[in-house]
Amino acid sequence: MADNNSTTAAELAAIGEALKTIQHTAHAEKQKTHLVYLRRLLERLSNARSLVVAEGYLFELERRGYLQAGAFVPEVVLEHPQLVKTLHEEFVHAGSDVVLAFTYYAHREKLRVVGKEDMLERINRKALSIAGEVARATGALFAGNICNSTVYARDDEEAKATARSMFKEQVEWAVEAGVDYILAETFDEVGEALLALQVIKQFGKGTPAVVTLVPGARAVTFDGVPYPEACLMLEEAGAAVVGLNCGRGPETMLPLIAEVRKVCKGPVACLPVPYRTSDQSKTMQSLVNPRTGEKSFPVDLPAHLVGRSEVLEFGLQCKRLGVEYVGLCCGNCSHYTRTLAESYGRQPPASRFSPDMSQHYMYGDKTRFKKYNTEDLVAAKH
Repeated sequence: MADNNSTTAAELAAIGEALKTIQHTAHAEKQKTHLVYLRRLLERLSNARSLVVAEGYLFELERRGYLQAGAFVPEVVLEHPQLVKTLHEEFVHAGSDVVLAFTYYAHREKLRVVGKEDMLERINRKALSIAGEVARATGALFAGNICNSTVYARDDEEAKATARSMFKEQVEWAVEAGVDYILAETFDEVGEALLALQVIKQFGKGTPAVVTLVPGARAVTFDGVPYPEACLMLEEAGAAVVGLNCGRGPETMLPLIAEVRKVCKGPVACLPVPYRTSDQSKTMQSLVNPRTGEKSFPVDLPAHLVGRSEVLEFGLQCKRLGVEYVGLCCGNCSHYTRTLAESYGRQPPASRFSPDMSQHYMYGDKTRFKKYNTEDLVAAKH
């Protein structure tokens, strides 16, 4: 006689079917969530045919004296949150379509190096809170941010597991904050970029991923994959947008992006640093101070900054290439973002104050100003 407490084969089968239904429903809900988020990101790309994205928080807040070059840990998020909020607002005012949470290098390894691992969750949640507040107030997209782990090594399984764990915790905090998408950026190796994308897909609850690699001096990633091929790998693995950020300036990044554009079918991202890199010095790390002959990175990089006319030309070239996700990385500031937005045909609020030299007392309209200034004083200045 069967035990009344035992489970019959029929009951087991019923339980199995119920579990399948639950799993199917959960999968369907996850897919539905993914489509909602993806639709919001792609709708913004489609409606404007582009997204202008201001990056560069790390260098800008170091320049202002609230972040240390070297460690580059964004402690300013907790120590001076109002400054971070103001910079978000500045970038949106200048034309950024996205508010990017300042969690770059706010990961476990960077905080461990400076002995402040205990603030890991607080700094991430605070950065997300600040960015989310500004995004909601301005109608901009709200993006989470993960980046190069600084521990990943392609032949070290333990290091890869550590990097995966670091990505997971930041992705989960970003999802809880309600981000529209997650930017995974500045990866030297496509292997680490794919790992980050995998984590976003597994733990992001449908949140789309924008994934960008940082180009070095060679035409291949640190793990030996040509950049167009690497970007295609990321696109085929499920990234909503792929491309390059940081490392190179406009002159040396654009040729790579032109090749990426040829092979990738979806939206392409291009976010160089605003420095005058060249065939002789392809990356900002290889730039040399012309006066001292010493390496410029990081404190003498301002000696190599591009002018706004160069940012304008960069934007126009990106537009011609069909780059949909455009911005500037380390070294960016608000007037560069405004110029870039204007190159894409935008007129952000900051365009009210775009230069108009016709009103200058020396170099302006000669019918409005005295010859004493427009000719005599000009001659003395030259």
